[in-house]
Amino acid sequence: QGKLVESGGGLVQPGGSLRLSCAASGFTFYYYAITWFRQAPGKEREGVSCSSVLDGSKYYADSVKGRFTISRDNAKNTVFLQMNSLEPEDTAVYYCAAAPYPDCTLVTDEYSYWGQGTQVTVSS
Repeated sequence: QGKLVESGGGLVQPGGSLRLSCAASGFTFYYYAITWFRQAPGKEREGVSCSSVLDGSKYYADSVKGRFTISRDNAKNTVFLQMNSLEPEDTAVYYCAAAPYPDCTLVTDEYSYWGQGTQVTVSS
């Protein structure tokens, strides 16, 4: 049974940084595209950043380009999301998800595994 566990969320002031981690187990991590989604109260879940399998390509939502960086360590079955220059608009629950495809996808129905989420709050 596949499992994803996020960690690293918390409260940070605007302009600050956080590093989220997503630890995977129970499935062949290397063959899965991994995406970070987020959901703020009253808003739809949105794809923030994805790391593909095929060529290591990465996707970033326009709202986070230049501020967030995704990386993956296949040896440790872990994906990271480094978030810099955080803004109050980044406040949300952040989820990592794994899709059994070599390329990134933002279609939530295509994801096999989801983590429980970690809260990120950006506030002064």
